[in-house]
Amino acid sequence: MALMQVRVARPTRDLDRACAFYRDAVGLPILSSFADHEGFSGVILGLPDAAHQLEFVHHDDVQPSPTAEDQLVLYLGSATAVADRAVSIRAAGHEPQSPSNPYWTPEGAVAFVDPDGYWLILSPDRWG
Repeated sequence: MALMQVRVARPTRDLDRACAFYRDAVGLPILSSFADHEGFSGVILGLPDAAHQLEFVHHDDVQPSPTAEDQLVLYLGSATAVADRAVSIRAAGHEPQSPSNPYWTPEGAVAFVDPDGYWLILSPDRWG
């Protein structure tokens, strides 16, 4: 099976806050957005491009319910890249947190909690 693209979608309480966190603080580009499509509004961001997407959807009847294991892990490839991205996120008013799972506390990794309570892990590791 050849996988062409992947999109992960999840609900948000506040589309503007989620967008500000992931677009402005994390630095992901917006690929598309939609407003009031039968009550649903959303934004689609690239991870880092159109082949890998993160979608946030808002609807009054759908609420996020994150757990400690709901994580988005960005493998940035170096401690310098993690530190640079962490500075941007902290400048936006979000402080690093300690995840409950010790796997995500290796040297050089930094964890944040997004506006909806989901974990964002910045890892210096590289896959592939």
